[in-house]
Amino acid sequence: MNPVIGSPTESNSVPIEMGIDRWVHQRPDCLRKADLGLLMNRASVDRELRFSCDVVAQSMPGQLKALFTPQHGLWGDAQANMVETDHGWHHGLGVPIYSLYSETRRPTAEMLAGIDCLIVDLQDVGTRVYTYFWTLLECLRACADAGVSIVVLDRPNPIGGVVVEGPLLDESCFSFVGGATIPMRHGLTIGEAAVWFRSEFAIDVELHVVTMEGWSPNAFYQDLGRHWIPPSPNLPTAESALVYPGQVLLEGTNLSEGRGTTTPFEIIGAPFVDPEVLLAAIPTDALPGVRFLPLYFRPTFDKWAGQTCGGVSMHVTDRQRFRSYRTSVQLILAIQRLWPGDFRWLPPPYEYETRLPPIDIISGGDQLRLATASAESIDALCQVDEQAWNDRVQGFYLYSRS
Repeated sequence: MNPVIGSPTESNSVPIEMGIDRWVHQRPDCLRKADLGLLMNRASVDRELRFSCDVVAQSMPGQLKALFTPQHGLWGDAQANMVETDHGWHHGLGVPIYSLYSETRRPTAEMLAGIDCLIVDLQDVGTRVYTYFWTLLECLRACADAGVSIVVLDRPNPIGGVVVEGPLLDESCFSFVGGATIPMRHGLTIGEAAVWFRSEFAIDVELHVVTMEGWSPNAFYQDLGRHWIPPSPNLPTAESALVYPGQVLLEGTNLSEGRGTTTPFEIIGAPFVDPEVLLAAIPTDALPGVRFLPLYFRPTFDKWAGQTCGGVSMHVTDRQRFRSYRTSVQLILAIQRLWPGDFRWLPPPYEYETRLPPIDIISGGDQLRLATASAESIDALCQVDEQAWNDRVQGFYLYSRS
């Protein structure tokens, strides 16, 4: 069975049409007269900025029976790392809201009872540790068990579908921020991931993907002519998503990634960091496409809340050449070398993993944690076999790569 609905096309014109924009005209037969569930959050909007739940409810009256939400909740108001959201009720639509970041991270049989098809419309951000891929994987498995079909309304990878970064995740570090051997920056859309997951894990589920029209894997979100609606509270801009594949490594350290400031993930620092000293130690010639400025900042919450931190801000000048993972590894190792008595790798728990160090499940293994700032090759720590990864997934691409 071909899971792809519609014929995806590419162009340089904007704006593109996403799955939610095309689905009325490309609607799979399994939706007709079906009782529907919808996995979404506040970033799930069409080109007119209508929420997907309203689009579905208006175009298929009486068929929407439940909403499901990922980490951060329907409104994206909940913070990260095991800050769970409650189940609720959507009074306007008269349907329950089931949280898949609560006592469960998979739809239960009770949640899926009475549902014939689960529609998934989530804006992913192109980084392995972002949990929306893994919520999708759990939905595929749960729907297979319950005999429920799945329709994925595809959305763009906001940091493009060509560049791959970061080593493959080691199976020993599988967790809810990584459930398959993929790189940190993987280049897949959520629709492509769904098709690959079904094959990779031999999940016996009826799957359909409503593709986009006009999206090129070479494009960044800033090129698309669409509003960026934050899919989570600490990715407020498309720029923050671009630096996220590397800056998320800071969650495994005692360095602030800027949570509690207006520019999360675009800055790095701690009270013990001297901005000018750090700036002088950054090998800028080896980090194309980015510039750094010294700064002081004071987070209002999270690490170092209320304390003045020294550090640098990150400014991407060339999206095509910028490599977030390599950049953040360089920054972390520079700080570790300059302030060895203050720098720390954080202990567990992290995203429901209570045994392994957080940096291991974030980076994909123990190599970064065990590295020494002066002796380890940055190339070795950042290496990924792009061709091998592309060979694994190219059969599941819905949009051609150049």
